[in-house]
Amino acid sequence: MENMRSLSLGKSEKTEQRTLRHVLNSAAPYLFMAPAAIILIFALVYPVGYMMFASFYDWRPSQPFSDAEFAGLNNYIWLLQDPGFLESFFVTVTFAFTVVLLEMALGVGLALMLERPMKGMSVYRTIFILPMMIAPIAVGLVWRYMYNPQFGIFNKMLNAMGFESVPWLSDPSWSLFSIILADIWQWTPFVMILSLAALQSLSSSVVEAARLDGANNWNLIWHIKIPLMLPVLIVTLLLRLIDAFKVLEVIMILTNGGPGLSTEILSLRIFKTVTDSQELGLAAALSNMLLGLVLIITIVMFVFNKMRATRSSRMKTAAEKY
Repeated sequence: MENMRSLSLGKSEKTEQRTLRHVLNSAAPYLFMAPAAIILIFALVYPVGYMMFASFYDWRPSQPFSDAEFAGLNNYIWLLQDPGFLESFFVTVTFAFTVVLLEMALGVGLALMLERPMKGMSVYRTIFILPMMIAPIAVGLVWRYMYNPQFGIFNKMLNAMGFESVPWLSDPSWSLFSIILADIWQWTPFVMILSLAALQSLSSSVVEAARLDGANNWNLIWHIKIPLMLPVLIVTLLLRLIDAFKVLEVIMILTNGGPGLSTEILSLRIFKTVTDSQELGLAAALSNMLLGLVLIITIVMFVFNKMRATRSSRMKTAAEKY
């Protein structure tokens, strides 16, 4: 009887140990994620939630939040009726989509050029990525000096060729183009690096098979390389769009949103609303609208990428059946 009891106790202890081990194994991922989740809640979720909550109040820096007057949707209604906000919104969308599309075209083109073996390739790559490594404040100052109407290099070159000087930053018809050019110079290398990494990860057997089938370089680019690079290009496009909507330092140094509102994007308008107007509730509402715009673009890009991946999977399955 004692032996039977000891056996039953041993089995129960093993069962308890197995159950405990299973619980620990199941909880292990959550335990490892807990520190990062706590940091994320305090560093991201709490500030965003606080900003959304503050957007419904008429709040100024001179008063504690407890004394702020509840405004409901008045901040959002006022923004939608404000011509300045609508113009800033248009400038933001124009700037973001223009720079990103041009940067994608130039970055992919440079990656295709640098993919080929050339002498001094490492030197070329280093030179191309230098603009991305410079601080935005320094970029703004450098381009401001180059745009100077008296001694800037651009007007000196135009004068040497017999053309008149261009008011790069003081004329509304040129100011937006000027900040677009500076952003393209700084962030095209980012697109180039990711595109070059995508090209180098392509299967050489696919490219060689296409060459054996008689495909020339243009056919390889448009029908083989670009489609295979598409997942990386979509992520790159999304990252650059999100960043383009948040540009602040370069535009602040170059034009500070002027002349007029010709270069005032939403991020700069939010900064001015806080520092100049000192309307924190209105700035929070502006930030929420910018956040909503970026979220919409992100969701659209993810849905498009998911649809593309589903379509590719179906085509691959159909090809394997036949």
